[in-house]
Amino acid sequence: MAFAQKFIVADDHPLFRAALNQALRQVAPQAEIVEADTMEATTDMVLRHPDADLILLDLHMPGAHGFSGLIQLRGQSPEVPVVVISGSEEPPVVRRAIDYGASGFIPKSSSLDVIAEAIRQVLEGEVWLPEEMVDILGESNEEEARFAEAIASLTPQQFRVLNMLNEGLLNKQIAYELNVSEATIKAHVTAILRKLGVHSRTQAVIAAQKLEVEPPKVES
Repeated sequence: MAFAQKFIVADDHPLFRAALNQALRQVAPQAEIVEADTMEATTDMVLRHPDADLILLDLHMPGAHGFSGLIQLRGQSPEVPVVVISGSEEPPVVRRAIDYGASGFIPKSSSLDVIAEAIRQVLEGEVWLPEEMVDILGESNEEEARFAEAIASLTPQQFRVLNMLNEGLLNKQIAYELNVSEATIKAHVTAILRKLGVHSRTQAVIAAQKLEVEPPKVES
């Protein structure tokens, strides 16, 4: 069977990117593999490689803001499957990843063989989860799905503005960072509020914070 021949690996840890590359080579030895280590670089790679067959995405990359990266990619390229790779393996995190459009969730603790098998199944059109978590697939959350759809409707620039609002920046500061006028930022904020169905910046920030994911605990 012919498998996909172009993959995007998005993770900020070089050693783990190397491990993912190794797993991908088990599936498609001749595939082109493109790497990114920030969310901004990932969206750029997706734009430059619209024919990618699969994206492997770490939830905790710089600029990702939890699930915002996943939703941004699903809105940007809905035809390209995204598999979340994460050290945050709690069932609620996995459930939300699926609600937000992931085609699979691979824990970072998985072996290379398991990662390769997960990739094979996703390329065949399946949704892959660790065996012990398969049962959560039936527990869909309509509210989460609606929220994901609203977030995905934001333009890339509106998405950046929302993330900056979440970081506590004022319109003037956001305008400076994005090199646009303050009036343009006000227009973006108005559009964000409308798309998210909220009435204030504070409500928009609260909505954005729903996308956050606690980073995995590091053993001391």
